[in-house]
Amino acid sequence: MTDFSNSLILIGMPGAGKSTIGLLLAKMLVKDFVDTDILIQNREGKALQEIIYEHDYLKLREIEEQVLLGADYPNHVIATGGSAVYSDAGMRRLKRFGPAVFLDVPEAELQARINNFGSRGVACKPGQSFSELLAERRPLYQRYADITINCRDKPPEQILGEIIAAEADTYADMDA
Repeated sequence: MTDFSNSLILIGMPGAGKSTIGLLLAKMLVKDFVDTDILIQNREGKALQEIIYEHDYLKLREIEEQVLLGADYPNHVIATGGSAVYSDAGMRRLKRFGPAVFLDVPEAELQARINNFGSRGVACKPGQSFSELLAERRPLYQRYADITINCRDKPPEQILGEIIAAEADTYADMDA
């Protein structure tokens, strides 16, 4: 049985489906949904890419960390920005509410989904390629993940089922 007092934190690359899967998961599990990228945009009154243009990618990460540290979201599905894993303090804060689920999508699928990498508001070094960014972030996703879902060629319904099953296993292990 799922513990409905806890949240699920979705982590992964841009294009992994955190927002899409998150909304569906929240509906299935009767939880509230929050997207930390939207929280950042609402707080700053501008799009992520505008923050990068006006400052730089490090400023976006700094703002993201502040938003994560201010998070108080029990009984939520939380879709994080792809760069949330750069903040150890922010991830520790989020994981107080529940397990982190890494949506592990192969690079080719991610690139097929993202047609606006340069203007999407991705917090990366200037000139950094998508492949380089994935290589940099993947170990961080793996480090913070309590649950890893291999999303290769899977429809959302299958991913949802695997998350729910893995979450139940995680809580069963905690009770043992």
